[in-house]
Amino acid sequence: MNTPIPQLADIHDAALTQALQTTLNNKTKPLGSLGRIEDLALQIGQILGTEQPVLEQPQMVVFAGDHGLTARGVSAFPSDVTWQMVENFLAGGAAVSVLALQNGIALTVVDCGVKHDFLAGLAAGTQRPGLQVRKAQGAEQGTADSSAQAAMTAAQCGEALQHGVDLVKGLPGNALLLGEMGIGNTSAASLLLARLAGLDIAQCTGAGTGLDAPAVLRKTEVLREVLARHADAKAPLDVLAALGGFEIATMVGAVLQAAAERRVIVVDGFIATSAVLVAHALQPLVLQRCIFAHRSGERGHEFMLQHLGVRALLDLGLRLGEGSGAALAWPLLLSSCAILSDMASFASAGVSEKSDAPAHTA
Repeated sequence: MNTPIPQLADIHDAALTQALQTTLNNKTKPLGSLGRIEDLALQIGQILGTEQPVLEQPQMVVFAGDHGLTARGVSAFPSDVTWQMVENFLAGGAAVSVLALQNGIALTVVDCGVKHDFLAGLAAGTQRPGLQVRKAQGAEQGTADSSAQAAMTAAQCGEALQHGVDLVKGLPGNALLLGEMGIGNTSAASLLLARLAGLDIAQCTGAGTGLDAPAVLRKTEVLREVLARHADAKAPLDVLAALGGFEIATMVGAVLQAAAERRVIVVDGFIATSAVLVAHALQPLVLQRCIFAHRSGERGHEFMLQHLGVRALLDLGLRLGEGSGAALAWPLLLSSCAILSDMASFASAGVSEKSDAPAHTA
């Protein structure tokens, strides 16, 4: 696989960190009393490299793709739901569409490997607003069935990565919010977690789109079979090609490019975090730029977060995907920046600070 991986520099700046912390400490509040909002302000300032961070033109990108493994009955929904939901996104009817509009976030849907032609019947060169078609060669039917062969060839995986890189290069703004759609992609994410974190697949496998307990057991055994077939896939990109999906591979490229450009990356749930899991295996410094929106109700997500050593902002029992959790968390990022820029300091407000002198007793 010859796709160049964006290389990341350490963005830690001790002087900037101290300046941000001093600003937060001098606001009109007890020290540390805004808790994780202060941590968030500090991280965003570090990512953007400024004491006065401003989040501009946020971009929600929903990466969509189909999975050949669905032929093995690992999902409660048929694969046609993938393209139908893409149409729902474009029509403004999905949860992420509503939340993105509410929060002033631009929404782009990317066909990374959906088993559908969204441009059928249109004149050559015609584009649909809000949609980008970036299929790798041979991705017209989605991935192969990974229980029979690698989900993607090395060349396809590399092309998908490059599509993610190129996509981000063409987006405005300084914040990328990750979303996804793909029937069967909780299976791919579970496989990536099991292999990259060294966990048993039973720990990593959940209900996905709503499987009952016996169906989860059957899904787990199918995924165990997939892992055994690809036992030799160990390196991150080999694991991604063997076990992943076109939408996940494209998201990995997007994450790495956004990190290289020092954009704030807002990570949604289980599937989006699986892309960061791969990106982290390639470039560990990617985590400096990532804010994890929420802890999903999908079983394996907690183990992903633990493996990466990160905490999510919200825990609402969400397991919809689409980027819905990232959109819900977005106002917290705006609030943290507003605290830095707009909240008065003790000096500017003429408010007395906490005294270090011992209290007087009669």
